[in-house]
Order: sequence, then structure tokens, then C-alpha cells
Amino acid sequence: MTTLTKGYQITWEKLPDDYKLPDDPVDNINQPALAAALTESLQLAGKISANALTTTNYGICVTLNNKMVIKAPDWAFIAKINVSREEVIRSYTPQLQGDIPVIVMEFVSDTQQTEYSIKATYPPGKWFFYERILKVPNYIIFEPDSGSFEMYRLQNTEQYILQEPDENQRYWIAEMNLYLGVWQGTRENRVGKWLRWWDEQGNLLPWGSELAQEERQRTEQERQRTEQERQRAERLAAQLRAAGIEPEV
Repeated sequence: MTTLTKGYQITWEKLPDDYKLPDDPVDNINQPALAAALTESLQLAGKISANALTTTNYGICVTLNNKMVIKAPDWAFIAKINVSREEVIRSYTPQLQGDIPVIVMEFVSDTQQTEYSIKATYPPGKWFFYERILKVPNYIIFEPDSGSFEMYRLQNTEQYILQEPDENQRYWIAEMNLYLGVWQGTRENRVGKWLRWWDEQGNLLPWGSELAQEERQRTEQERQRTEQERQRAERLAAQLRAAGIEPEV
């Protein structure tokens, strides 16, 4: 399958097995934690189907004018792949192996602002790659320290347009039927800003630690209720004995 964009011949080809992938470390310690939190709540809510794919710093490939281009967004969601997961262990080629990503995210951590690069010449910048080559419908740029959040959506003009949040400061991701927004709190000993999901009714999709905490609270409430009932029964028995009536056991 071949398409033409801005002088590029785009070919959707599988990454050669002997292709050496970049082995750069992630920019900072927060990136894996932010990505894992996004995926975990989707999994627990049953929002990731068996043939869906979530990725973290994982190569998404396209061949441009016979040259391979690989970008590794900090987080991405692909609604459906049409090959076995064994075939996408190293990298993923949209169109050939499944859908275009529904959403890609970059967590800003440097001062080069590569997330905004519209460089069209080879190798293309991230913005140009997501917008003009892959045509990803939703592009998120998030700055974890400040909580700055920008959502760009691909419009009919085939260009990204900055979106405004709703009254709850959340953004609707139509393809996922979920809201995305910034949440302040603690996870894995990190206190700060996180990206979180909310359902159509505005319910926060919880993390596993939050579900465990809710279960502990339910267990404690049940223990307290049982103890209160026991004490009430003991008081009633004492009152009956004081009246000369032996309570039935």
C-alpha cells in the first residue's frame, strides 16, 4: 500500500528483522510511570480488547521514499492490530499490521521542543510525522512538572487544531469513548500531575492501588458494622438480665 503526502512516497512495510533499533534511554524517570498509569486504568476497566495495543517508547514505522522512519511516542493506543502479537514485538507498522494509532502522547522533558517539530525533510519531525504521515487523530503534549496539557485534533483540513477542555477541564477522546484530563495526586511515591481517564458519566477510571484501598475501606466498614451489632446485642442482653429475663442465645 502506497500513498503520497507532501512529496513523500509512503510505503507501509514491515521493519526488517536485522534493522538496528535505537537504544536510547527514556528522558526521565517519570515517563514510564505516567505511561503505565494510563494503561493500567484502561486494563482494569476492560477498555483494552484482546487485539488492541498500548505502547510506551515503542517504534512505529513508516517507509518514506524507500527510507525507514521510526518514531517512538511516549504513549500510544492502537485500537486493533490484525496480526499476532508475536509479529509486533519489535515494532509496529500501521496499515500493514493494523490500525493507525487513535492517540499518541509525548511527555515534554527537554528544551528542544522536538514534540512541535514540523520539519518535513527526511527525517521528519514528530509533529509532521504524526499529523501528515500517520494522520493520528489525537495528539497530546503533556508537561508533567507544570501539568501543562495540550490536545490537538486532526480536523478536515488535515491539520492539528488545539482543543479546549470542557467545564471539568477534560478532553473528549471520541475514538475511545473516554475523557482525558490532568489529575493531581500520588502514585508509586510520586506526588504530582498525572494523566487520567474518565468515562462518559464522569467516573474516574481507578488504578489498582485505588481499587485495593476501596476494598480495604469496605472491609473495615464491614468490620465496624459487625462490631457495632455485637456491642448492641451485648447491651440488650445486659438490659434483659437486669430485668430478670435470661436472653436466648
